[in-house]
Amino acid sequence: MHVLLLKEPREGGSGPDPYIKELASRGHKATLIPVLSFTFVSLDTLSDKLFQPERHGGLIFTSPRAVEAVKMCLEDDERTEQWNMDIKDKWNAKSIYVVGKATAALVENLGLVPLGEDTGTADVLSRLILEREDANILPLLFPCGSIKREVLPSALRENGVPLDTLMVYQTAQHPDLEKNLKNHFTQQGVPDSIAFFSPSGVRFCLETVRRLSGEQLVEIKFAAIGPTTAEAMMAEGLSVSCSADKPTAEHLATGIAKALQ
Repeated sequence: MHVLLLKEPREGGSGPDPYIKELASRGHKATLIPVLSFTFVSLDTLSDKLFQPERHGGLIFTSPRAVEAVKMCLEDDERTEQWNMDIKDKWNAKSIYVVGKATAALVENLGLVPLGEDTGTADVLSRLILEREDANILPLLFPCGSIKREVLPSALRENGVPLDTLMVYQTAQHPDLEKNLKNHFTQQGVPDSIAFFSPSGVRFCLETVRRLSGEQLVEIKFAAIGPTTAEAMMAEGLSVSCSADKPTAEHLATGIAKALQ
């Protein structure tokens, strides 16, 4: 069976994308088409905040891209040396919160110790933070994207936990998305399954997918990486055949394989 993955390539990884690998191990051929493009912003401000850990109560990362922004702030040799000498240890004395294993792995590459990699969603992570923190802490530094959901900031605000939100990247539709989708459908035909990885992916792709699929749209098994994406799909009238129990390659591949039986 043929599966179309509407997602970004693996972050800085070598070898095959883990989602393609997991699906192949279950006998399915998967193709990846990037949906989003990113522009980094406010890196000077982020750098200033990163090198003054005493002003914050901890860090929150809800996407790999936010961690990438931090990595870009450390590309200067002098900064890297300073980070490794004492700054990262000062951050590690505080809580470093993350959503998901992919983000956690990138955070570990920075020499930081992540908490919450099994939370899976910002909603669950916010509950973990509220269990551990109170209104008396210094603000938690939250580097994020331009289209972040308000679930986590709202939950912390309502409970009086201070948050320092800084937009460090802007998200837009990948410039070649429509062309790549059209080429894929022309050469490979209509996929047996299509997996979405974000609400913005649904927003940017769905109209083109509907047009290219035509009457075969109803035959496609649509998959979601998690509940937020599934909600966005259902809001657009799609029937969601599976939603991953956790946002990992293994859980999504298991769900898709079951749906395609």
